[in-house]
Amino acid sequence: SPTQLLNSLFLSQLICDTEYCLPLSFFQCDNAKGLKAFYDAIKYGPNHLMVFGGVCATVTSIIAESLKGWNLVQLSFAATTPELADKKKYPYFFRTVPSDNAVNPAILKLLKHYHWKRVGTLTQDVQRFSEVRNDLTGVLYGEDIEISDTESFSNDPCTSVKKLKGNDVRIILGQFDEEMAVKVFCCAYDEEMYGSKYQWIIPGWYENLWWESWINSSQCLSKNLLAAMEGYIGVDFEPLSSKTNKTISGRTPQQYEKEYNAKRGDGQSSKFHGYAYDGIWVIARTLQRAMNYLNSTNKHQKIEDFNYTNHKLGKIFLNAMNETRFFGVTGEVVFRNGERMGTIKFTQFQEQKEVKVGEYNAVDDKLVIINNSIRFQGLEPPKDKTIIQEELRKISLPLYSILSALTILGMIMASAFLFFNIKNRNQKLIKMSSPYMNNLIILGGMLSYASIFLFGLDGSFVSEKTFETLCTVRTWILTVGYTTAFGAMFAKTWRVHAIFKNVKMKKKIIKDQKLLGIVGGMLLIDLCILICWQVVDPLRRTVEKYNMEPDPAGRDISIRPILEHCENTHMTIWLGIVYAYKGLLMLFGCFLAWETRNVSIPALNDSKYIGMSVYNVGIMCIIGAAVSFLTRDQPNVQFCIVALVIIFCSTITLCLVFVPKLITLRTNPDAATQNRRFQFTQNQKKEDSKTSTSVTSVNQASTSRLEGLQSENHRLRMKITELDKDLEEVTMQLQDTPEKTTYIKQNHYQDLNDILSIRNFTDGKDGEKAILKNHLDQNPPAQWGSSDPSRTSKDPIEDINSPEHIQRRLSLQLPILHHAYLPSIGGVDASCASPCVSPSASPRHRHVPPSFRVMVSGL
Repeated sequence: SPTQLLNSLFLSQLICDTEYCLPLSFFQCDNAKGLKAFYDAIKYGPNHLMVFGGVCATVTSIIAESLKGWNLVQLSFAATTPELADKKKYPYFFRTVPSDNAVNPAILKLLKHYHWKRVGTLTQDVQRFSEVRNDLTGVLYGEDIEISDTESFSNDPCTSVKKLKGNDVRIILGQFDEEMAVKVFCCAYDEEMYGSKYQWIIPGWYENLWWESWINSSQCLSKNLLAAMEGYIGVDFEPLSSKTNKTISGRTPQQYEKEYNAKRGDGQSSKFHGYAYDGIWVIARTLQRAMNYLNSTNKHQKIEDFNYTNHKLGKIFLNAMNETRFFGVTGEVVFRNGERMGTIKFTQFQEQKEVKVGEYNAVDDKLVIINNSIRFQGLEPPKDKTIIQEELRKISLPLYSILSALTILGMIMASAFLFFNIKNRNQKLIKMSSPYMNNLIILGGMLSYASIFLFGLDGSFVSEKTFETLCTVRTWILTVGYTTAFGAMFAKTWRVHAIFKNVKMKKKIIKDQKLLGIVGGMLLIDLCILICWQVVDPLRRTVEKYNMEPDPAGRDISIRPILEHCENTHMTIWLGIVYAYKGLLMLFGCFLAWETRNVSIPALNDSKYIGMSVYNVGIMCIIGAAVSFLTRDQPNVQFCIVALVIIFCSTITLCLVFVPKLITLRTNPDAATQNRRFQFTQNQKKEDSKTSTSVTSVNQASTSRLEGLQSENHRLRMKITELDKDLEEVTMQLQDTPEKTTYIKQNHYQDLNDILSIRNFTDGKDGEKAILKNHLDQNPPAQWGSSDPSRTSKDPIEDINSPEHIQRRLSLQLPILHHAYLPSIGGVDASCASPCVSPSASPRHRHVPPSFRVMVSGL
């Protein structure tokens, strides 16, 4: 029993008589019985110098609070409640066992050792545990360690455990008894708060195999509970010192333990026996120090003179105990404000048993971790929080290299087309297809190609500031390149439309400068939109964060992918404006292609290729924009889609424009410049009739179209020359033989109509054509042998249908018609006897009215 132990200690060491010390019933936790035992000892026993003992917090605290009235010093070896540390309330209380709060400095040292700066607490709603938690909060607060969450529970800890997990608490400091510990670890297993990512630190004073007593009261399987418990660290005071130094009794702690176990036999061991043993030595040293003090100051006073009203001796005992210091079986015995500065041990639950892994010496404030004794379930100690490593989702370098190579090939192809266009700019085929506009188409394609290099540059290649600049640059380049390419294509198509759809057949001069102005106007609209965009709401670098992902390498970190974007406040509005403008441009191009589909000069008519190009570009842009939006969290896929769309659209557009010209130039260059069908139809939506007109003139400034008509003009002039010779022969025959009038009438009447029909290709004056037409209408043809009774009596000279009159009229009118109509279609001049060879010699190029000059000379 404790009393027998105390007596044995006194007798074995011969340090004092039992009458000077008041042993309490150590394990009596009944308040009434404890107080009665104390008051009976005070009233009926001898004068006691000190009170030794007190285990239960409730009894000990009541007695300790009342000792001041009797000037008695109390020394406890088992009362660990933090409440007794209040020296204002318990000024005469000491204890050889460390307080429950003594573990907090040790926990602080352990947290610092493993660099844990973020923890959470889980506390049972009991005063003892709440006091420890409150003291720990103050200790950690002054050391810059964050308590991210503080949870408490009464009976069911699962809700609190779930909150800890929700707040990403990885280091949990628990304060609860054995029964609640089983429930806590069951909840931890259900929430997966165990293993390599979590570390539990709980009280270490639980009994051996403590979980077996409470496993049946939980709904957790034994193997699950043990899995969740694996690796937890228990913190408690050290029952016996691990040092081999001799103590004040002359024994080492190991020798003392051996002797103690031999004397107790099969009796149950208490972890407080070492502190009780050192407590007797504390009392002995205190009395010895007090006696030495009395002998040195007043030889007439002894400790036997102490009574409960002697405040002076009470103070001497109090000071003497507070200054006591020696090495005992529990380690260095030192008091600081009545609190034992002891040794705290750390144990870890490893393979269903607790293993000592380190200790903390409060006197030296030193933590010692036994080498390689702590086993963390991961490769390294758990992190105090989920380490979020932001990882930029960047474009793969091999993918960027491949697409860049394709882009370079596209630019080389565009350069080849440019070289081909410049080299053959004087060829009829290239000249008629507007080489300057072709150069702009190539330039726009190359700008589109160049934007791919900028789209592939992200934070892995350039800085944040440079990336923000690239956001604007690549948008401008792609927009301008698109407008330049398709604007030039549509501009030259508009010129063909304006000339060949000219109903009034007025002279129309459309120079390349005007087409350049049209393209410039389109670019000006682009610049206005882009400048307003840049000034009002410029593009900025934004970072989009995605859900965390586990580390592929298995480390205790989480990867948070981030992705750079070019965005602004009103991104949707600005993109809508740009898309609307580009869409209208595409619709305008489709309209021009449809309107000029019947132009039969291949060198001028690109309507089929424009339609194919617009179709491909439109479809690819729609698909690319949709897929790009859906894959915005996958930069490799997004960049691949955008780059392939740009490459495809630019390549298809350039090939459709230039490959047919290249093939035609190599095979049959003249066929493309000849008009297979001059006659084309103008469809009117508001008119019911179709107006058929002949092409009379082509833009003088456009050499390409003029040369396109030269071939047809030459053929017609040759035909006119042949007819002219026939007419001259007929005229000479008429002058010589009037009898051949019938031959003229029958065989050459159609030739005269052929001459008149040539007028369909000219822009001559209608009055000249009416000369012969009116004559034929008023004088229909008749047989030369027929006679009119009304005219038989008249003079043959007065008959206008007589052979003489016909011969006279033909001799005068045919040369006039011959010389009047041929110059208007590039034939002979008034002063020429044969058709003019060069177009520059015609009246149109000399700007001389042919009808006036011919009529004068003819007359």
